[in-house]
Amino acid sequence: MTLPAQGTSTPNGIAPPTLWICEHCDTVYHRRVLTRREVARCARCDAILARHHGLSINGMLALVVTAMIAFIQANIWPIVTLGLNGQHISTTLWGCIVMMWREHAQVVAALAAFTLFFAPIFKMVLLGWVLGYARSGRRAPGFRLAMVTLYRIGPWTMSEVFVLGTLVAIVKAHMYFEVIPDPGIFAYGVLMLVITAFSSIDVRRLWDLTQDERA
Repeated sequence: MTLPAQGTSTPNGIAPPTLWICEHCDTVYHRRVLTRREVARCARCDAILARHHGLSINGMLALVVTAMIAFIQANIWPIVTLGLNGQHISTTLWGCIVMMWREHAQVVAALAAFTLFFAPIFKMVLLGWVLGYARSGRRAPGFRLAMVTLYRIGPWTMSEVFVLGTLVAIVKAHMYFEVIPDPGIFAYGVLMLVITAFSSIDVRRLWDLTQDERA
């Protein structure tokens, strides 16, 4: 169920913790506790302000650990095996990146390495860092910088795009080669599902669930 929020204003321009601010039109609303399946939307531009999430901090941390395990397996195991005239060749994701680099496709290789390897692992490490401290209601050292960084690198984690692109490539390559999907692509499929599940969770809740320890 989607509910419109009630608008308000702040005289000093500083939003207290009891307010929502629309990221699209800067309208300010009184915050309230959402019930199951409720979504608060901006009455002016219909943007989503907040969703109800029943997942606890321990649940979010469990998703991060699952994603890390799937990520490690996806990068250790081969992705796909191609066969032609009795000869077979298989490679991992990092092997594909190295091959593209050697074939003078450095720009594509750098983009693939950043979006499929470095950005996801950096995001998972940061999430694990802030969630580990959040279990006890505390904010991790460098919490503000970590949260800003998570927001910035969010659009650059493209594992789901890689999985869909690989599936399309496998279907097309099957016309010319013997194509055998390897465990790596299935691990990336699991990683895609975990990332999709986590993308629906607003990690900004950690600002409300944790307290800053000031000296």
